[in-house]
Amino acid sequence: MTWQVSAAANAVIAVAYFLITLAIAVPLARSHQLRSNPLGAATAAIFFTCAVHHGSHAVHMVLPSLGVADPRGEAFRAAWDWPLASWDVIGAAVAVYYWSLRRNYSSLMQGAKLFDDLRQREQQALELNDSVLQGLVVAKMALDLDQPDRAQAALTTAIDSASRMITDLLGSEHHSMKLLRSAPAAVKTDVPEELA
Repeated sequence: MTWQVSAAANAVIAVAYFLITLAIAVPLARSHQLRSNPLGAATAAIFFTCAVHHGSHAVHMVLPSLGVADPRGEAFRAAWDWPLASWDVIGAAVAVYYWSLRRNYSSLMQGAKLFDDLRQREQQALELNDSVLQGLVVAKMALDLDQPDRAQAALTTAIDSASRMITDLLGSEHHSMKLLRSAPAAVKTDVPEELA
């Protein structure tokens, strides 16, 4: 009886893991992120290999019942005792529970959003860079046109904008933490001769 329980539990695990693979890989493929999102692709690959592993256990255990002489299947049947069968049942229960949670968290699981954090951070970094760069360009042009007040206003706006965006990126939980850079900022302090 234990091998039948294990075969059924391994089949449930294999199907659940294969469906998880599809739930991760298909949205990544549709959004062309399979190559650009290695974490998502690796996660899909882990679930796929686990699906194959558990599926092969189930198939080997069932084959002798279908009249196929499979020494591995006979060995699996003999080796599977209640502790192993219990872990298979627990694994199947967790796999089914996972799918029940996906319904509750469907907004997080749509598309490739589960692994979209990297793309979102790249977009935020691009916006931050663009905002600061535009302010610096306006400030430089104002200085070139001998408009120091306009340059000062542009620099103040760029600094405020960058500060606000960084605060939004880090979130409010980081305000109480003392965050330090890994290296000092690289600022060129040499003044060109024509400005000296």
